[in-house]
Amino acid sequence: MKLKYFTFRIALGLLFFSCSSSEEKIFPKRENISESVYASGLIKARYQYQAFANANGIVQEIFIDEGDTVDIGTPILSISNATTKLNRENAELNRAYADRQANQAKLKDLELSIEYSKAKYQNDSLLLERQKRLRDQGIGTKVELEQRQLAFDNSKTAFETSKLRYQDLKREIEYTERSASKNLAITQALESDLILKSELKGRAYAILKEKGEMVNPQTPLAVLGSADEYILEMKVDEYDIVKVSRGQKIIVSMDSYKGETYEGIITKVNPIMDEQSKSFTVEGIFIEEPKVLYPNLTLEANIIIQSKEDVLTLPRNFIINDQYVLNSNRDTIPVQLGIMDYQKAEILKGIDENTEIIKPE
Repeated sequence: MKLKYFTFRIALGLLFFSCSSSEEKIFPKRENISESVYASGLIKARYQYQAFANANGIVQEIFIDEGDTVDIGTPILSISNATTKLNRENAELNRAYADRQANQAKLKDLELSIEYSKAKYQNDSLLLERQKRLRDQGIGTKVELEQRQLAFDNSKTAFETSKLRYQDLKREIEYTERSASKNLAITQALESDLILKSELKGRAYAILKEKGEMVNPQTPLAVLGSADEYILEMKVDEYDIVKVSRGQKIIVSMDSYKGETYEGIITKVNPIMDEQSKSFTVEGIFIEEPKVLYPNLTLEANIIIQSKEDVLTLPRNFIINDQYVLNSNRDTIPVQLGIMDYQKAEILKGIDENTEIIKPE
């Protein structure tokens, strides 16, 4: 009987020891801690943009290869559009026809007409004055004087009319010339749009169309950007955006550099939310960037909101509802937390370094 009782006590003791040893225990410790906001995003070339042409047509020629460096104005590709070319040629013809030099003959003809009508007007004026003097001397008839007056009035009207015609023609030629010049400039500009050119000094990262493909002004044709400067483009959830501001430090990790992290800094917070993703776009730069980068590499980032050194911390999975912990006696102890990251939290009040904490089930 005693042997059975002794055996039972050993079994119970082993069971208690097994339960106690299975509990995960820890002591709070002092270390540095940072509170951060998670963001995901892409690497982009600085000034990266999609290039469009203001024309419809077919890709006629591609002048560069993907990865080539470009300067401002470097031709990237050309577009064939017969209508635009014909409009330009027609505008050149109109401009040549409307040229002032080409209309000198018309102006000269009116100038001669003015000289003739002026001479006739002056002659009729003299004849009218002579007829008036003769009439005053009782020579000639009243009908002759009226005829001289009528001839004078007609020649005066003809002279004034020829001058007005000359001024009207001159204005018409000047207007037609200017209008034709403007139309020619417009058609030349439209034809120049058939050549897609680089807007920056950098690199052509992608040519999005091939020779022979149909394009329009809504079709992206190429992707260009800086050749050696990159930015971090990140998406931050609307619930966290109020914590983010320029100048904050970023810890960046990338699939292309497994196990490595890089530091960056926030340079821009775009002030409008994307309604579909409910997120804000935040930009940053590397403090010291990796040796090799390419546009559209994926990244994950922690934006450091605040940090503290040498503070009492505890893993967050040992804290119940961010309010309580269990000590080694399984007593529930309230705690006051400070800043937190994804793994641990700062302990402000409630326990110290000598308090053994049990992980809650």
